[in-house]
Amino acid sequence: MGEKVVAGQFDLSDRQRYRDKLRSCLTGLERLLAEQRFDRPKNLMGLEIELNLVGTDGMPKMLNGEVLERIASRDFQTELAMFNLEVNIAPHRLGGRVFDRLAEELRTSLAYADRKAGELDAGIVMIGILPTLDRDDLVSSNLSDVDRYTLLNDQIVAARGEDFVLDIDGVERLTCTSKSIAPEAACTSVQLHLQVTPGRFADVWNAAQAVAGVQIAVGANSPFLFGRELWRESRPPLFQQSTDTRPPELQTQGVRPRTWFGERWISSAYDLFEENLRYFPALLPICDDEDPLKVLDEGGVPSLAELVLHNGTVYRWNRPVYDIADGVPHLRVENRVLPAGPTITDVIANAAFYYGLVRALAEESRPVWTRMPFEAAAANFDAACRHGIDARMTWPRRGRYGGTVEIDAVTLVRDELLPLAEAGLAAWGVEPADRDLYLGVIEERCRRRANGASWQAATFHKALEAGLPRDAALAATTQRYGELMRTGEPVHTWPVGLPEPAPLG
Repeated sequence: MGEKVVAGQFDLSDRQRYRDKLRSCLTGLERLLAEQRFDRPKNLMGLEIELNLVGTDGMPKMLNGEVLERIASRDFQTELAMFNLEVNIAPHRLGGRVFDRLAEELRTSLAYADRKAGELDAGIVMIGILPTLDRDDLVSSNLSDVDRYTLLNDQIVAARGEDFVLDIDGVERLTCTSKSIAPEAACTSVQLHLQVTPGRFADVWNAAQAVAGVQIAVGANSPFLFGRELWRESRPPLFQQSTDTRPPELQTQGVRPRTWFGERWISSAYDLFEENLRYFPALLPICDDEDPLKVLDEGGVPSLAELVLHNGTVYRWNRPVYDIADGVPHLRVENRVLPAGPTITDVIANAAFYYGLVRALAEESRPVWTRMPFEAAAANFDAACRHGIDARMTWPRRGRYGGTVEIDAVTLVRDELLPLAEAGLAAWGVEPADRDLYLGVIEERCRRRANGASWQAATFHKALEAGLPRDAALAATTQRYGELMRTGEPVHTWPVGLPEPAPLG
């Protein structure tokens, strides 16, 4: 979404020209891969977090433009709606005390941004979906005043040709419609980037897909939307439905949604970019002047601008990224699975678990994706979104007999995956103190069967039991969440429920 695009109209020739340019870009990518032009391994990771602006009453504040002016840092930028911001942390080399350094950078950046938001009677909250959001908050008039968001909204609405339908059946059921993609803005996420060589890309992407369900199970933090308690991680169904260009007839035909888990293990990064062209029409057919094949013929590095822009409108949970740094192209896996929050410690723990686990799984002699059908990974993701820390997973059976077994997510993580993550972080060269601290957070969540989603739901129900009306209970839960988030203590240590009122006198 970071591309600089200018709002405007497209005609029929624009789409044909864009499709032709996409094919040239794909050929250019194929040549770059064949000529081994990509950057050597640097063990680089990156981190982005989407944030909410919230008032002291727990309600969203539509102030991102004003807050960004006060922050005045290129590390912060707009997101889809006016109550959203995004913070980007510069790439770091995996190793040493990298996670402690990341945590300190985030504490400094977010504390500064929170102070600046406070000048406008707002604060910053890291949470997957803000529980106090109302349908009236998620309308096109509250989209950020940026051309690319307006244009993207217009194109998705035009492609669909009718209202978007939200229908999520969880603890409770939510059914409603929207005339724009604004409900997507409710989803605030963490994006974890890992730069990889072309030869390692498929193994890392397959590993990331295999563990996406496990990431959600331990990290779920989005149980509420529009006053309803839905799935433990409601972002994926919400994101899919709020960006769905398919009317019901195309859904029935099996046309793929733009927010997509995928349907197969891959053997190359090329597979994913090629699928994007084969399955998904252009939403933003904006053509660059560059001829990528001519640039290659002259020994240069093409930007592949159309391929990059198109890739940004296909919302995979693990997305391939082509980019250029210092004149050299590279590939990244962008992991988009996790919700924001609850605390910086929790975010860094989720990151440490992911980077360690993906490294270990990608280097196994009998990789998990050779022992488990892709459909099982997709089903695990769905189960984790629905049930969070209480999900059950399908996973390859240990030992020589093969096959798969159904197992509690927490048992799988504690008995099998945490030791793998520990080995993976050791292979990255992460210091034991860093590794043990953050993986210990994941272990404690499993031991207590507690994460952000379970805390939110339990606290909300206690507030209802105490006699608060539903809207007041959601607001009080959000306010309490914000207070505990600012302490920095990980979510598994948070006391459930609202604090007792102070005695009078």
